[in-house]
Amino acid sequence: MVLATHSTANPVALSKEERAFFAQLGARIAALRKDQGITQVQLAELLGVSQQTITAYEVGRRRIQVSALPVIAKALGVAVEALLGEATQASAKRGPAPKLQQQMERIHRLPKAQQRFVMQVLDSVLAQASR
Repeated sequence: MVLATHSTANPVALSKEERAFFAQLGARIAALRKDQGITQVQLAELLGVSQQTITAYEVGRRRIQVSALPVIAKALGVAVEALLGEATQASAKRGPAPKLQQQMERIHRLPKAQQRFVMQVLDSVLAQASR
């Protein structure tokens, strides 16, 4: 999926509050990306943008379109509310399932050979645990 970035033909000046919002949003995206072990290049490929665009998002130099937020959230395995810095009731009440789901999504994004390796390791650990 390719995300459109804002047009530079008619730039609109950002207020101080808007700049602060996009800087905080970018910092959250960077932290979530790093927590997931995803590089800027990998995230850029998932979103169909350049690595430079991801850098601009993360440092707050470029606005992120609202339509891009669900795609970014899905790529990082979080809810849009988490990107916006809002706690969700559902995530506060959940146990280990969200982390497991995030890990499964990360495994799904790996190359097939690495996916097979992870599955072999899991099969081996589960076989030992059932003995």
